[in-house]
Amino acid sequence: MKNSIFLVIIASLFLSSSSKTGNVWQYRVRKVVIDAGHGGKDPGTHGAVAKEKDIALAIALKLGGLIEENLDDVEVIYTRDDDTFIELDERANIANKNGADLFISIHANYIPAPKTHGTETFVMGLHKEEDNLEAALRENSVILLEDDYQENYADFDGQSPESYILFSLYQNAYLENSLLLANKIEKQMKDRVKRRSRGVKQAGFIVLYKSTMPSVLVETGFLSNPEEERYLNDDLGQTYIASGIFRAVREYKADVESTN
Repeated sequence: MKNSIFLVIIASLFLSSSSKTGNVWQYRVRKVVIDAGHGGKDPGTHGAVAKEKDIALAIALKLGGLIEENLDDVEVIYTRDDDTFIELDERANIANKNGADLFISIHANYIPAPKTHGTETFVMGLHKEEDNLEAALRENSVILLEDDYQENYADFDGQSPESYILFSLYQNAYLENSLLLANKIEKQMKDRVKRRSRGVKQAGFIVLYKSTMPSVLVETGFLSNPEEERYLNDDLGQTYIASGIFRAVREYKADVESTN
């Protein structure tokens, strides 16, 4: 583990020194991978009637449709476009092998406190709060449904701080742009969609650490909150959320390309 961390530190320093000019990466947004969390035999979390996998897919498809309709030069790639189980590392592999410029993973949240509500957008990093750790552990637990998880995630120990340090270093080279997009998403949720924003957070999500581009995971609301579950399970609510994420992507694209 210590040798791995050392190698990643060297790699991240090289990437950050050779790939950035000023405060943002020099690249164009031409491919966006949209990841609908969970699916198939993995329902994710759930409320009284709604399942996370269904809500994530509905929002992901609406988001992709908005990008395709309004950004002619951007290709949308889905990790899944139906009720299919996709392994966590394969979701990131889809983005990596297609040379994606952005990776956006869509989820719904749950906490045993029915009054808790709002959106939050995660980037890869160390979870400094207990709630962030619980969210990461819940989303990462899907690896237990995978056939070869012990081999695929041999370097991952969900309870080990060293694992999360290593994972955050992998994404360190993309952190600045990931934070840029995450902040834009939460601003749109608060100002335009009129949702409560719980802010931008960092946690050790496997699906983010495996991706080799700016990446975010959006928790669109809490299925443990009955009112929010109704909103998330409603077609109009899903459209509002997708449009908020789309506007953030459009602003992000304009910002980073204006510096090229």
